[in-house]
Amino acid sequence: MFAASTDPAVLPTSTARNQLCAVQVDHEQTRLDAVLEREQSVAIADLLEDNLFELIGRDSGPYKLRLSTRGAKLAFHIMTQCEVPIASHILSFTPFRRVLKDYAIICEAHLQAAIAADPHRIEAIDMGRRAIHNEGSEILRERLSAWIRTDRDTARRLFTLIAVPHTMTA
Repeated sequence: MFAASTDPAVLPTSTARNQLCAVQVDHEQTRLDAVLEREQSVAIADLLEDNLFELIGRDSGPYKLRLSTRGAKLAFHIMTQCEVPIASHILSFTPFRRVLKDYAIICEAHLQAAIAADPHRIEAIDMGRRAIHNEGSEILRERLSAWIRTDRDTARRLFTLIAVPHTMTA
């Protein structure tokens, strides 16, 4: 069930249909470091500020989403604003494996370039990171397309939430 939270990133912010009004992330890993925690919080805040999340064949939003990762599975638990469960969609991580590994490697390279204060290298790595991020978000949109329609920005932010715990294992 969707747990109530005092965290502003999971509080309802919208009454529009075909949108998320709250997002909760439940990673198998118990603790993210401060940088990844911030990245996750920013992605949730951006997602709640502007998103398209349409359940195919339904017009009953806004929705609450609990995104959970367990082993090789990714689950989208969707409920109404009043926390009535609507659907759960379980996806395999297999189609994401390569892109998540590449994303984790490039995030580590970005961190090393930032530590070295090499702006040209940071810029080049950023371009590659965006390309990998776009690839991951397109895979996500494709995998969800039978049940959920999202726009590119929403898929990018959801991919960030999926990728965050995997950047810990690079």
